[in-house]
Amino acid sequence: MPLQNRVTPYGDLIATSARGLLMGNRGRLHDAERRIVRYASGRRWIACLTSFRGRRRRVMSPGLYTELFFLDEAVALAAGHRPCAECRRADYERFRAAWTRALDADTGPLPSADEMDSRLHDDRLSGRRTRRTYRERLGGLPDGAYVDVDGSPWLVAGDMLCPWSPAGYASTRPRTSGLVTVITPRCLVEVIRAGYGPSLHPSARPALAG
Repeated sequence: MPLQNRVTPYGDLIATSARGLLMGNRGRLHDAERRIVRYASGRRWIACLTSFRGRRRRVMSPGLYTELFFLDEAVALAAGHRPCAECRRADYERFRAAWTRALDADTGPLPSADEMDSRLHDDRLSGRRTRRTYRERLGGLPDGAYVDVDGSPWLVAGDMLCPWSPAGYASTRPRTSGLVTVITPRCLVEVIRAGYGPSLHPSARPALAG
C-alpha cells in the first residue's frame, strides 16, 4: 500500500503509487507505524534530489524526518518548499540570487536560509495548516506558478494551463487574463518572476512548446 507522502500543489499529503521527480521534507510528520500525524514540523520546508551521493534511506524510518515526494519543482514551490542548500546547491544559489532581485532590491548580502524560510512561512500559511492564497490576474503570472481553478490546481505554462495529477499533466486549457486565486506563495511567484525557472515534469513540455 502506498505511503501518504506525495505532496499536492496545495501542500496536502496523499497516498499514491505515482512517483515524483523531487524529494523533500518539512520535518518528522509520521509515527512509528509510518502514519502521518502532523502537517509540518518547523519552518524549514525543502525540496531535494531523489538521489544524492549514494545515500540510502528507509522511507519514514522511526524518529527521522518524513520523506516527501513532488511531481516536479513547480509543485514543490506551490506547496511552499524551496531548494535544498546541500544536494541542490547550484539551484539554491540561483534561488537566493532571484530572491534578492525580487524581494531585497538587489542590495546587500544574499539572504540566509533562515531569513528566506521566515518570509516563506508567513506567505504559505495563515494558520497551522491553512493555506494563504492571493488574487492576481492570470495573464501576468510567470510560467511555473500554480493557480486554483474551480477547486483544482493548474500549472501556468506558456499560453496554457495544465491540470495537476500525481502522474503528470495530461491535458490543457487556454490561459485567460481574468483574476485567479494563486496557490504558489506570493514571495515564490516573485522569485520565479525574477528569473528562477522551476523544473517541470516532461508532460508539461507540449504546453510550453505550443
